[in-house]
Amino acid sequence: MLLPSILRTVVPLLAGWVITVLAGLGLQTDSTTVAGGLALAVAAAYYLAFRVIERAAEKAGGPAWIRTAAGLLLGYARPPRYESTDDVQALIRASRG
Repeated sequence: MLLPSILRTVVPLLAGWVITVLAGLGLQTDSTTVAGGLALAVAAAYYLAFRVIERAAEKAGGPAWIRTAAGLLLGYARPPRYESTDDVQALIRASRG
């Protein structure tokens, strides 16, 4: 189940970049560091917003479509579920399955 985790990391980063590019159409920025930092901040805010919505809907017993929509906007409809274990080999086997 590594794919959901990867998708839920990459999609917000791409969304942050797209939002930053679209928002910057009227702005001229000479510093790539500022642009990169801004993209990172937007991506973090994007992830946090949709993760909070997804979690709140789950805890409150809200409509399933809200959880699904928030999850899809993070790249994968359901949050990954992790097993609590101290057995590293079992975790490696589970990530390959």
